[in-house]
Amino acid sequence: MPQLDPEHTFYLAGRPVRRLGYGAMQLAGPGVFGPPKDRAAAVAVLREALALGVNHIDTSDFYGPHITNQIIREALHPYPDDLVIVTKVGAVRGSDGAWLPAAEPADIARGVHDNLRNLGLDTLDVVNMRIMKDVHAPSEGSIERQITALAELQRQGLVRHIGLSNVTAAQVAEAQRITAIACVQNHYNLVHRADDALVDSLAEQAIAYVPFFPLGGFTPIQSSVLARLAESAGATPMQLALAWLLHRAPNILLIPGTSSLAHLRENLKVAQWHPSEEALAELDAIGQSRAPA
Repeated sequence: MPQLDPEHTFYLAGRPVRRLGYGAMQLAGPGVFGPPKDRAAAVAVLREALALGVNHIDTSDFYGPHITNQIIREALHPYPDDLVIVTKVGAVRGSDGAWLPAAEPADIARGVHDNLRNLGLDTLDVVNMRIMKDVHAPSEGSIERQITALAELQRQGLVRHIGLSNVTAAQVAEAQRITAIACVQNHYNLVHRADDALVDSLAEQAIAYVPFFPLGGFTPIQSSVLARLAESAGATPMQLALAWLLHRAPNILLIPGTSSLAHLRENLKVAQWHPSEEALAELDAIGQSRAPA
């Protein structure tokens, strides 16, 4: 399989990254909790991703917890100079695997140090502040305290760039009054289009937008139109859904995750798909038809 085209890039934290990256969440065990069934396979997926041209990995020390970052370190350390690792803080895992908010300054500092230790780094490239006011969707409310705490760690040299996750447009603006924001990571895909205006606003500012659950997450995207267009294009529905995101806006960076070499290769092939204007219009209409009135 050919490597990703190095021309298909966008600047993240001041560095060019290929727009098809890799999300490491699925390297942990079921429910993103505990160890994987096959650690060697997880290591192989990471190494293959980089061999195929990926230079943007998304992770967090609360995946596992700790385990995903430890696997990344085992597989890739010392890291290539062009690799950008984006991690996040703002949550911890309960003993039952529950996702719990951890947004106090001490929690944020502990999260940064956990990421540093388990990734084997002295400084983190990008740290996203994951806002957990509502675990499943952004909700309004000031995030000044959290961003101020993370900005202090940036001043100490532990963090190079700050991003945001699970936030509203108002929270992005509030954070930008405190520090520069390198990226925003929210739930967005072909059918979940609440962030359309935010995607466009960030594109105008040359800020990366990184959709999580680009294929629907725990509820995979299902659409008869998507299935029909994918069959016509000789692609899978999931490949076409990822291709639509690449064409949606130039600042969108993709981080589809998998623990399978076959799925990794399938995901990375989407850079080769160039849907027609007619197909893109039909795909656009899927999300618009599901948008709230």
